[in-house]
Amino acid sequence: MPSLVASALATGTLAASEQPEIHGDGVSLRPWQAADRAAVVAGYADPAIQRWHCRTLDDDEAAAWIDRWPQRWPDESGAGWAIVDTGDRVAGQISFRRIDLVDASAEISYWVLPELRGRRIAPRALAALTGWAFSSVGLHRLELNHSTANPASCRVAEQAGYPAEGVKRGEARHTDGWHDMHQHARLVTD
Repeated sequence: MPSLVASALATGTLAASEQPEIHGDGVSLRPWQAADRAAVVAGYADPAIQRWHCRTLDDDEAAAWIDRWPQRWPDESGAGWAIVDTGDRVAGQISFRRIDLVDASAEISYWVLPELRGRRIAPRALAALTGWAFSSVGLHRLELNHSTANPASCRVAEQAGYPAEGVKRGEARHTDGWHDMHQHARLVTD
């Protein structure tokens, strides 16, 4: 069925170039590398990350997880970055879980390794990704969702300028059952 609205961003907007490294305030976002496998395993071994992301990965699964990210960029379906500190140490992950070029929007997820929490790494990474997505890609809307039982993620969103828009009732299933989810979003005009 033909759409009466043109796509906000053309197909090829991302695929026309390599996935970039993005620099922010004391953090860089770079595409995942095979050498990052131990950090991915450590992240998904953390009980807090398991609670909110509902996953655990062994070494082989972490390698496969890393190997899948590069194809999502040319497919324009998603993109993942390792958040690295000034010493190029992996501190966490941030990703576009999904990208919609028609509506010029993306959904973001993130986590930080336990030993590096409390240093504002996630809000700084989120701010860097947000600035790049609006200025370099031309996205119109970025959103993130987290369990209402996860106040730390709520603080990250607010610190990066993502106001809460509302609660999506019973929207995500976690290991302890259905969770209501807070939705936060930024528009390019904010």
